[in-house]
Amino acid sequence: MKRKYAVGTDIGGSHITCALIDLEHQMILPETRVTCAVDNTASSDVILGVWAEAVGEAILGIAIDELAGVGFAMPGPFDYVKGIALFERVEKYLGLYGVNVSDGIRNLLKLPEWVSMRYMNDATAFAVGEAWVGVAEGTKKSMAITLGTGFGSAFIDDGIPVVERKDAPALGCVWHLPYKDGIADDSFSTRWFVKQYTSLTGEVLPGVREIADVARKDPKVAALFQEYGTGIGSFLGPWLNLFNAEVLAIGGNMVGASDLFLPAFEKALADLDCHTRIEWSELKEDAALIGSARLLDPAYWSKIEPLIGKMN
Repeated sequence: MKRKYAVGTDIGGSHITCALIDLEHQMILPETRVTCAVDNTASSDVILGVWAEAVGEAILGIAIDELAGVGFAMPGPFDYVKGIALFERVEKYLGLYGVNVSDGIRNLLKLPEWVSMRYMNDATAFAVGEAWVGVAEGTKKSMAITLGTGFGSAFIDDGIPVVERKDAPALGCVWHLPYKDGIADDSFSTRWFVKQYTSLTGEVLPGVREIADVARKDPKVAALFQEYGTGIGSFLGPWLNLFNAEVLAIGGNMVGASDLFLPAFEKALADLDCHTRIEWSELKEDAALIGSARLLDPAYWSKIEPLIGKMN
């Protein structure tokens, strides 16, 4: 493979992380890892400038003809086929709305047209990475979830995301599915904990980490995590059973509070006779880097290209 390297890029709400991936050996080159803070309220020129700077630094050590392209694990809403940002009503990257990210970064780095830029939802990229070289490696069917600011998810069969099949939900993810008085994302993301904690105590804490610290000393707050674990297990169990997932890979910043919700989560799955193996991601953010870079593997791209436009 002449162009054996790809840049895997993970776009977070306030940072960009990227690294060079050796596609032949399915590994990150750690010395190429770059993380830069990003002001997500800035103009498109400023945001793209930081993104281009990070990608440019990651490829400094190789010749341009060794580069297959750049893969992006990108949150939505985003046009993953055309590479156009559609961020609105999400309080981040609003300045990029309607901007062609590929054109912007290509122009800033003066990259030739044959250097491809490809995009995938960030949670799906995480799932692809885990199935390729992570905790779901060697399995046929797996599901991955990311627990944090949002409730990310994807279903993987033979390394390929499932987006339109009867054994998986529409769009191949679960965040948008009805749950209680809203959707799943309302109950299984950080904002649920913040809202419930404020309702319980009258105080405001910024995130799950801070609430978990209190919960380890206060049984009333700990009960919130038990409620969360029971809820998410009861919600996911039927989908894991229907899909016949061998492994559920879990990532995201809520993993640090797993001791508080895991027992209730596992009990809820057991009550549904769900025997999917639970694995905490060891790759963490690297899974999304690896998954996004795999988009530049020609054999893999030929299988997944028709699905990109159907992902959310």
